[in-house]
Amino acid sequence: MGWLGTAILAAVIAWAAWRFHPSTPAFAGRGGRAAAVVAGVVAALAIKLAGNVSGAFSDGQSLEWLATVLAAIAAVVVVARLAARRART
Repeated sequence: MGWLGTAILAAVIAWAAWRFHPSTPAFAGRGGRAAAVVAGVVAALAIKLAGNVSGAFSDGQSLEWLATVLAAIAAVVVVARLAARRART
């Protein structure tokens, strides 16, 4: 999977994670959705770069797919938690 494929996969995963996250009302709207997608894409690309540089995996391996998907989901969860914390204060 190339860099563009990773970015597209991460954007779709991040959008789905944003859509189904329990604290979505805290960062609902276009700004929250955009923040979630950008965070997911950046996290997935960073994991891909780190894995390729460290030699942990190469393009197309199953571990790369798993790592990028989990990174995108984790990034959305972090952004959602920060937005919910900000909304409460």
